[in-house]
Amino acid sequence: MLARVIHNNSPRASGPFVELNCAAIPETLLESELFGAERGAHSTATRRSRGKVAAAEGGTLFLDEIGELSAGAQAKLLQLLATREYHPLGANEAIRADVRIISATNANLQARVAAHQFRDDLYYRMHVVPVEVPGLEARREDIPDLVEHFVAEACTRHKLTPLPI
Repeated sequence: MLARVIHNNSPRASGPFVELNCAAIPETLLESELFGAERGAHSTATRRSRGKVAAAEGGTLFLDEIGELSAGAQAKLLQLLATREYHPLGANEAIRADVRIISATNANLQARVAAHQFRDDLYYRMHVVPVEVPGLEARREDIPDLVEHFVAEACTRHKLTPLPI
């Protein structure tokens, strides 16, 4: 939700907001999902796919659970951040990207860097404006407001009359 608020209150608000949960995509498909693939680039690439970076062009790409990226995906994401270019799978030429990347994780990335499970150069590229959001156990006073918000949202979505809490 915080990534969407940042996007909606930025100069990129008129551009797309694209989300990718890095933990929900199998490692073998992550690169294709992120950068796209040319037809025939792998066994399931029966047609050209754009990928999330292209879908977020001019807007924001939100990478949730970035701590779960494989070493190979980390290297390719680092290349995108460093050069603003990427190669879809099977493509011969690089594509220039105009996309802001916001990431989130529940993992302790500093500990993963120390354990050589997350690239330190990617960590420092991604750790430009860190925003720490403590868990609800540290913000119990927020729970009533969150309950009201989600109940109101559910009532609207299901066309119910508002329910008082």
